[in-house]
Amino acid sequence: MKVTEQLKRPIREEMELFEGRFSKAMSSKVALLNRITHYIVNRKGKQMRPMFVFLTAKLLGKTNERTYRAASVIELIHTATLVHDDVVDDSNKRRGFFSINALWKNKIAVLVGDYLLSKGLLLCIDNKDFDLLEIISTAVREMSEGELLQIEKARSLDITEEVYYEVIRKKTATLIASCCALGACSVESSEEQVQKMRMFGEKIGMAFQIKDDLFDYGKQRIGKPTGIDIRERKMTLPLIHTIRQASPSERRWLKRNLKKYNTNKKKVKEVIAFVKTKGGLDYAIHKMHEYKEEANLILDSFPSSDAKDSLQNLVSYVIDREF
Repeated sequence: MKVTEQLKRPIREEMELFEGRFSKAMSSKVALLNRITHYIVNRKGKQMRPMFVFLTAKLLGKTNERTYRAASVIELIHTATLVHDDVVDDSNKRRGFFSINALWKNKIAVLVGDYLLSKGLLLCIDNKDFDLLEIISTAVREMSEGELLQIEKARSLDITEEVYYEVIRKKTATLIASCCALGACSVESSEEQVQKMRMFGEKIGMAFQIKDDLFDYGKQRIGKPTGIDIRERKMTLPLIHTIRQASPSERRWLKRNLKKYNTNKKKVKEVIAFVKTKGGLDYAIHKMHEYKEEANLILDSFPSSDAKDSLQNLVSYVIDREF
């Protein structure tokens, strides 16, 4: 049995029902749109975000119609951001399949992303789920800010560890935090419980992104070859720590390679090797595990349940995944 299937065990019924509802939530009267959304649905990923919604809801109460809407809206928004990201990154592949922009070109991909975003927001408005709408709208704003902050800082190569955490908190962690907040909110939890689960999701999101950044220095993964962050001059934690530890001459060498030779495969390999030698990877792994422990500490305050067990396993899965 796949790891994700084991994690879904307490919410298997909910996830099966969700798939039909999510597909329906994407439907349109425009034939072209239906063809594209059908393509998206049939190439779904691990569906971790809806899993966070349902498991959080089950941890705190009983899943209901609002929980299904919360899961649908987060997956609609997440899918919209992926479609737009592929346009921004000029990427032709997503999870091993052709991206929307590769098959239907950028103009259509941008419009499809806009459509999915609006469908998600309208799903909240039509059902007067204004509390859910506030959570998801905040996430969309922060994700945009995070991406722009990263682009701004990539030009100067002077990003600090604190700024890096701010970038990944907004770029990645805020959406997983929203999943957990939405799940809690959907079962009429107290404000304290909603904020506690939002913080749990944020900690997982931080660990998730650090793990993602580590892939650039080692094992290959679907859709992203080693060294691509360096080629794009994205300042990730292993590199930030290495620059801080380096001598003035080493720092000059590093920055020159990152600015002038970031597309040279040989130079990129040299940078990767230098980061490993200087302990950049070990430092990032240590920080990732710190976030994992903080997330587990939040979970420890809840009574035992199948949902809690799955959330704890999901935390471990985020850290141990191979891609």
